[in-house]
Amino acid sequence: MIDALGRNIDYLRISVTDRCNFRCLYCMPHKQVQWLPDQKILSYSELLQIIRAATEVGISKVRITGGEPLMRGGLIQFIQTMRNIEGIKEVCMTTNGSLLKSYALKLKNSGLDRVNVSLDTLDRQKFFHICRQDRLEQVLDGIAEAERVGLGPVKINMVVMRGINYSEILDFVNLTLAKPYQIRFIEYMPFNQSLSSNRLLVTSQEIKRMLESEGIRLIPEMDNSGGAARNYKIPGAIGTVGFISPVTNHFCAQCNRIRLTADGKVKPCLLSNEEYDMKESLIDKFDLKDITGFLKDVILQKPIGHNLENKPIFERSMFKIGG
Repeated sequence: MIDALGRNIDYLRISVTDRCNFRCLYCMPHKQVQWLPDQKILSYSELLQIIRAATEVGISKVRITGGEPLMRGGLIQFIQTMRNIEGIKEVCMTTNGSLLKSYALKLKNSGLDRVNVSLDTLDRQKFFHICRQDRLEQVLDGIAEAERVGLGPVKINMVVMRGINYSEILDFVNLTLAKPYQIRFIEYMPFNQSLSSNRLLVTSQEIKRMLESEGIRLIPEMDNSGGAARNYKIPGAIGTVGFISPVTNHFCAQCNRIRLTADGKVKPCLLSNEEYDMKESLIDKFDLKDITGFLKDVILQKPIGHNLENKPIFERSMFKIGG
């Protein structure tokens, strides 16, 4: 569907749970987390009905997120059923990778196309500091297994933070030399108000300049359509590197997505507090026609862009929106 600003909205990101087995610095508050009660979370039958309606307004790509999506039971069957919905052309998933080794083959057989893995460090001590879990090896094993079974090219998302993992940028680039990974460097976004965004933010331009100073030549890829990342090849590398720049070079004019939170809120923009409560509005109904109309209305409300320059206070942490 074309929104009020002429953007083609064909991509739906669905959070199937707010629960996660990590406690990443920029995603969750330090205080004890209160998970959503089960009755507040959309059932798989409700999600499938929403996806059917979404295809009626032109959605053809779905990304499953969390929390950590692999913590929700029944996910494999859900993906299998989703793949049988007419109009769905691509189903991907974003995961922290810690459970991926056990699920990779089942996910591939269920019809999942690709995985993105959130990984901010290759150092065990830093991993524990960022994620508050000692599971780096499980994540690396999960990435290797995902590549082995064909859930690729595997995209590895690194949120670059000054003073925390900035020194590892070259290590991540080197992963592309022997493997077809797509490494994406993401600018830090201020979802966790306890962390100073000004102190942590490393811009994409700064990373590029650093790589060039190290003699690394970045060749722009010609086809960057439809995605948030600006992608580059490095001579001799099998994989690619990309830059996602929501703070300094946003892609709002080309944004093609809406988000559905685990508790049924539709967000037309990640970096906005605007959300529309589908579960409350359509309670006890979930009629295909009503959902289709609801989604049309939300898409037409999609804003022209985010408001990060005015330093808004976000009402939800990232894990409650969907990574």
